[in-house]
Amino acid sequence: MAMEAVSEGQIVRAAPTISRFSKWGTAIAPLLFLAPALIVLIGFRLLPASWLVQESLSGRHGEFVGLDNFEFLFAGPTFAKTLRATLTFVAVTVPLQTAIAFGLALLFSGDSRIVSLLRVLVFLPVVIPSSVAAILWGAAYRPQGLANALLTSVGVSAQPFLTSPDQALMSIVVMTSWVGVGFWMMFLIGGLKDIPRDLYEAASIDGAGKLSSLWHITIPLMRRPLAFVIVADTVSAFLLFAPIAILTRGGPGGSTQLVMFDIYQQAYFFNDVSLAAAESLALLFIIVVIILIQFWLLSRGKQV
Repeated sequence: MAMEAVSEGQIVRAAPTISRFSKWGTAIAPLLFLAPALIVLIGFRLLPASWLVQESLSGRHGEFVGLDNFEFLFAGPTFAKTLRATLTFVAVTVPLQTAIAFGLALLFSGDSRIVSLLRVLVFLPVVIPSSVAAILWGAAYRPQGLANALLTSVGVSAQPFLTSPDQALMSIVVMTSWVGVGFWMMFLIGGLKDIPRDLYEAASIDGAGKLSSLWHITIPLMRRPLAFVIVADTVSAFLLFAPIAILTRGGPGGSTQLVMFDIYQQAYFFNDVSLAAAESLALLFIIVVIILIQFWLLSRGKQV
């Protein structure tokens, strides 16, 4: 059977069409791969953020009120007390967790079986849901709980813990540190393992001791992992909610009334979604400012 010959002119005319389709395919293919992420970003980030801004500028009945919600928020004493408690919690929790996590990372960065077992035991609280951890610590903090039993066994009188305005916030700090230290430790161990061993060998040959190597080699080369842990832990501390909602509900006397729980109360107890939205934006602004200050201090220290 004879096949119909295709003329050279038809091939030349078809070539631009094929090339045009190829260019369109090259341009559309990345968008198709990015489409799921873009849909999630728009649906779960950008649209809620735009709604939050719109709601913060509205009243209870949807009318536009401008910055009245922010003025009411910062003019009253309640938010000032809440913000003070939150900043105190962050200022204590972040350095405490970072220091303990770094110390544990130095201790448990080896590869022996005993070190691996201890590392798993330290990391174990991370896999416990925050609500379950709060319930466990709530039981330990009871007047006849494990915490007071341990204190009385060494001659210390029983403490009120969560029922005392002076101790409740620090009790939450201890609980969250028990959960968070193991998590941050694993990041720092990863950073320690990335430090070349030959640097320590060269320092040892030059007569440097362990403390000198820690100060001049380990800490400078751990700047990025430590910066990540500090920033991430700061955000996590600002957004703490479950332990407060389960254990103290902001009490006693507002001593544990953190901003996230106050936002929840404004929206779901007082039915003031607009004020809750304004407080959410204020919290976001505070977090961004503090993180920028942290980055500035860390970069400034690097230059020095």
